[in-house]
Amino acid sequence: MRPVLLLLLALLAACDQRMVEQPNRRAFGTAERLPDRRVNQPPPPGTVARDELAAEQALASRPPMGAALLARGRERFEIDCAPCHARTGEGDGMVVQRGFPQPPSYFEQRLVDAPDRHFLDVMTNGYGAMYSYADRVAPADRWAILAYVRALQLSRHVAAADLPDDLRARLGARP
Repeated sequence: MRPVLLLLLALLAACDQRMVEQPNRRAFGTAERLPDRRVNQPPPPGTVARDELAAEQALASRPPMGAALLARGRERFEIDCAPCHARTGEGDGMVVQRGFPQPPSYFEQRLVDAPDRHFLDVMTNGYGAMYSYADRVAPADRWAILAYVRALQLSRHVAAADLPDDLRARLGARP
């Protein structure tokens, strides 16, 4: 028992106040001992942010098209996209009517012809005045929004004769 107590006493004596009071630095302050004298250091090469790999995998392949995907896409579009792009996709949403720069219409030929990856990249990274929605819209929801945008684009080119009878009747009944 006595050797254990002596060892414990020796270990406690080795501690000094500098071990208890660790210096901390402000995020954008200077650090004298680092080569570039910055507290904030860039991440090492090859560092991957948390959940980034899962997000990339979710964006890697298109989910199967279906009514549930389109319904989810419409819901997310009306929440996240319609303020600028409008519910119709014309690009004249409410914030545009109040002075924000107008985004392009989804019906412009260059966007109709654009690959799906373009839309996913714009939602993920932003483009022009549009900022990134990567932290606001989950990768699966980006696919759903894209499916809804594609449905909006297709809706412009459907002839009434190609619609099912019940939809054609509902269109004819509108005032």
